[in-house]
Amino acid sequence: MSKLSEPLKALINAAHAKPNTLPAPRHIASVYERVANGALEKGVGLKAWLTASTAATFTMNSPDSLLELYKLANDSKFKRNEHHGIWTAELMREVGLKCIGLNGVPRTINCLGAFYGGLPAAIRTSLSERPARRALHQTSIAETVKRGNWMWDRIYHPFTAKLTSKLALSHPDLPVFIIEGEYGALFSDPAQPPLDPDKYPDVGRVATSIMAIAVLRAQTGVGPQVVSHIFGLRKAFEDGTAELEPIEGAEWLAGNEGPTWLLEQVDAIVAELGGSSFAPGMEKAGTGKAKL
Repeated sequence: MSKLSEPLKALINAAHAKPNTLPAPRHIASVYERVANGALEKGVGLKAWLTASTAATFTMNSPDSLLELYKLANDSKFKRNEHHGIWTAELMREVGLKCIGLNGVPRTINCLGAFYGGLPAAIRTSLSERPARRALHQTSIAETVKRGNWMWDRIYHPFTAKLTSKLALSHPDLPVFIIEGEYGALFSDPAQPPLDPDKYPDVGRVATSIMAIAVLRAQTGVGPQVVSHIFGLRKAFEDGTAELEPIEGAEWLAGNEGPTWLLEQVDAIVAELGGSSFAPGMEKAGTGKAKL
């Protein structure tokens, strides 16, 4: 295979294209600590604020910052049990995996790989290596589709049918992929029994809504989807499905004050990381015009 030309390589790696992951800013640990302290004051537990902070950081493509977040979450004041370091790493990995459905595969590949490589060796060797919980085979496909439809309906009812039809007008396969490929195969909880919950937490119905709100806010440009997932979180408490995944402070986050606080924390993380990386960077300095 022929090599890339030097001009082409230079263009791919041009500064305005922001080709690399973001390094951890000098004060990012302090920002995470303020989020954690604010959460404590509001009665928001570790799982909720760590899910949101992780999701925002994956969206911003900053694996070094994820490691700073991991260090904070393993401070003695948050320690749950002797397996806390494993639990924290697995929670952050699972959140990162689910971010694929909202901000794409590449950022998750970047961040998960570097995050794994930066963990202590004792933690790395204790992480789950079993992929079968999401593996598709003849006996699991029907259940996966069923789970996807269930979760889709829980988040969007009473507008489920209307929304599905609207998406299908855009492209007939759009709702099929979203419901079956994302809500079924990725967002919803796998059907088979979970691993040891002291080590391997699920990111279930409630945590997935918190993750979605954080990702979409950090991404920018998708305000209607932020609204949808705030309502989706609220519906988990209205229809009782939140009882399947008790998370400290999540009901407050589903109210009116809670989402305001949550969005402000995501904004603080994004600001420290230099603003959303989805759109800026293609402008000429001082002109405001796209560089073409």
